[in-house]
Amino acid sequence: MKLRSQFGTYLLAVHLGLFALTVFLFRQNIALFLAIEVLLLASLACGFRLVRRALRPLEYTARFRDLLQDQDYAARMTDSTLPELDELVSLFNTMLATLYRERLELGEQRGFLDSLLEATPSAVIVFDFEGNISLMNASAKALLALDDPKGKPLSYWGESGLPSQLDALPLGESQLLTDREGRRFRGQRGQFFDRGFARGFVLVEEMTDVLESSERATYDKLIRVLAHEVNNTVAATGSVMDSLLYYKTQLAEHDSEDFGTAVDAVKRRNVSLGEFIERFTRVVKMPEPELRPASVAAMMDDILYLNREQCKRSGIAIGWARRSEAAPVRLDSHLMEQALLNIVKNAVEAVEASQAETGAAGYISFELDDEGDRLRLSIVDSGNRLGEVPARQLFTPFVSTKKGGQGIGLMFVREVLNRHGLPYKLAANGANETVFDIWFPVAKRVLALSKE
Repeated sequence: MKLRSQFGTYLLAVHLGLFALTVFLFRQNIALFLAIEVLLLASLACGFRLVRRALRPLEYTARFRDLLQDQDYAARMTDSTLPELDELVSLFNTMLATLYRERLELGEQRGFLDSLLEATPSAVIVFDFEGNISLMNASAKALLALDDPKGKPLSYWGESGLPSQLDALPLGESQLLTDREGRRFRGQRGQFFDRGFARGFVLVEEMTDVLESSERATYDKLIRVLAHEVNNTVAATGSVMDSLLYYKTQLAEHDSEDFGTAVDAVKRRNVSLGEFIERFTRVVKMPEPELRPASVAAMMDDILYLNREQCKRSGIAIGWARRSEAAPVRLDSHLMEQALLNIVKNAVEAVEASQAETGAAGYISFELDDEGDRLRLSIVDSGNRLGEVPARQLFTPFVSTKKGGQGIGLMFVREVLNRHGLPYKLAANGANETVFDIWFPVAKRVLALSKE
């Protein structure tokens, strides 16, 4: 039974009892009886009125509860005629206004955070209470390219690759990570509290360009210092060796021959040292590209012609596997041709080394594919000599997969491609082949066609 019904029952019971008692006055004094009856009726009416007014705060409380349940914070409660109740109504309205304002602020902040997450170049992955992915921004989706990731942990995608490295990140620490393509990232794991419980998130920022730029500047400075010191030493040593040869005729005949042979050996080694450091300084002192329209296919035809006889003598099949018709692209023909020659030269040496080990026939194939807004050139060889060298180290000076290699060739290639702003990738394709991909933008061609 509700409180209002209980009060009503109580008032009726009390007044009915009083009515019953007044019946005895009916025969003795009718006037007194009627007066008492009127007073009892007035008392009953007054009691019901007081009960209704006393319970009105409960009505406002129930209305306030309904507004909270419906989350209708924009509504307001009307004032009453009771000063005491008006204070409660004013308090309720103040609370509703505060909730409405906070809700607007939270909505605006949430909208801002959502926009910020989508616009930030850093990848952001947010997890639920069980450690499963609950949110990924656009950068994270593009970086990881996971299939239907929501509700799955990072460990779902295996124990290798970038997802597994992100899953193993310690809380509160930042680490440098590398994916299968050699790109480098800085990953950091953190947490925040949602409804009193901790939830995790991961931030991933690509550092490939920054680190490569820093490394390039470091190698540039190192090579310039080495070149300065080596060239000074080579020049001085060469001069001393030439001077020593004047004393050759002053020695006995059997000593003179040994002396001359030793001096000539030192001079040859001195010249080789100078040539070695000169190859590095050519990379450092590379001029800025002079961009002009050029045909990638025609450039590869020339390289194919230059290497055809050597490949024929070595039993290597070289030629086009696929060739799309493509308009010229803007590049520095001289620098790009040197870079492509280095790539093909590395491919020939890799296939020759593989043939020496296995005796199997080798091949080098060129592929030119039109991908719409860009042109992809692929140089594929059967050498498969990358081994276990991480992809990010392949373009590092002094690192080479060839015996006696100095790592200058790929360093030169990387510098040429970076100065042209061209994406590239060197990796094994899983079919015992090594593939060097280069992407050339063809936006100029599309613009020219639209004008026609």
